[in-house]
Amino acid sequence: MFDRFFPDAYVASTYVIDFEKLYEEGIRAVIFDIDNTLVPHGAPADDRAKALFARLKKIGYQCCLISNNQEPRVKMFNQDIQVNYICDAHKPSTKNYKKAMEIMGTDVSNTVFVGDQLFTDVWGAKRAGIRNILVKPIHPKEEIQIVLKRYLEKIVLYFYQKERKGR
Repeated sequence: MFDRFFPDAYVASTYVIDFEKLYEEGIRAVIFDIDNTLVPHGAPADDRAKALFARLKKIGYQCCLISNNQEPRVKMFNQDIQVNYICDAHKPSTKNYKKAMEIMGTDVSNTVFVGDQLFTDVWGAKRAGIRNILVKPIHPKEEIQIVLKRYLEKIVLYFYQKERKGR
């Protein structure tokens, strides 16, 4: 019942993902959510985010930010990162996941998505056929609608972890 929302992988942070290994596996593009995936809500790109994108570019990745935020927020974050971006994305709609791959010249076979929310980020990526990685939110301070979704996420993640132990 809940498995349609299960991420392909679930890790503590974006910053622990082995992007070199993913590249060896054939992944050539990464689509990222921003808030609570790369930085706390509303924050500019910090040194850690800047270093990550420099590393990804050096490895050879195409990158795209996809956010439900409006352009001023996304543009401000991207100022020091300088990658493709899509704002006002209406996740979990699949339209802009597909558009991101089109912009980067990739497809579902060589793209991965990284985000912190099950019902927007992961579910949209899964519906678009993209391999996905759920990360734990960076900061507990969130907008009320997200706080409410987090309660439902806890239920889904309980069943996700229960199923993984059963394997």
